[in-house]
Order: sequence, then C-alpha cells, then structure tokens
Amino acid sequence: MRAVIQRVTEASVSVEQKPIAHIDLGLLVLLGIADTDTPEDARYLADKSVHLRIFQDTGGKMNLSLIDIKASMLVVSQFTLMGDTRKGRRPNFTAAAGPAQAESLYRLFQDCVRQHTIPVASGEFGASMEVHLVNNGPVTLLLDSQRSF
Repeated sequence: MRAVIQRVTEASVSVEQKPIAHIDLGLLVLLGIADTDTPEDARYLADKSVHLRIFQDTGGKMNLSLIDIKASMLVVSQFTLMGDTRKGRRPNFTAAAGPAQAESLYRLFQDCVRQHTIPVASGEFGASMEVHLVNNGPVTLLLDSQRSF
C-alpha cells in the first residue's frame, strides 16, 4: 500500500463537477492499494499517517501530528500509485489490487484513521475525480507499507 501525504490548508474532491468532500487544515492522502496488501498494511499506514509529525509547533519546527492539532484527513483512492514505469513508456498496473479488495482496504484505512478521532472525508471509490488542494509548505511525503522507500 502506498500513500502520497500532503499537508494542506484546504482540499476538496469533485465528481462530475459536483463537490463531494472538503477539509480545511489537515492531510490529503492519495492511497494506492496493491494486490498483495492486507488489512495489516491498511492499519500500519493509517497509524503512520495520523502520527506523522509534520505540522509546525510554536517554535516553527515540524513537531506536531494530525492528532495533536485536531485536524482532518481527506482520503482519495488512486490506483495509479501502483503503476510500474520501469519498462517502456506506458505504466503497467498489474500490481494494483482489484476493485473489491481495493475498496475494502480503502474503507478499512479510513476506519482506522477514525479510531484516532480524526474526522475523515473521502473521494468516491472508482470514480473519475477532480482533486483541489492548497499544499501548505509545501510538505509532501511518500509512505509505503512495505517500507520500500
């Protein structure tokens, strides 16, 4: 499971030009799920995400987590994060989980975040979405449940 984590002052998702989710200060998480991922991968990434100390404290250091500042998370499924571009010019998506497995783990990730009392908004699984964000910093991090980077 892979995640692109972005610290945002606001983020939103629209489907067919209709807004479906919005957060103010918090994290935008683009989530890619592999066919080898398990519930443990979802739990690990959810826990890691909510505890990342990437918000500034009063001294200006990145020392606070999403939990510390009581902010929100917007989670958007993005199977293209599992794309393999090592060969040729067209991404290969064979490592991406099928829709049933991916949606189940996508929902579990959100449930695990909510267990930390974090408000969670989400995109529409499987839909073509427009994601709008104001990246604060900018701060963008990559997480992988297999710790490959």
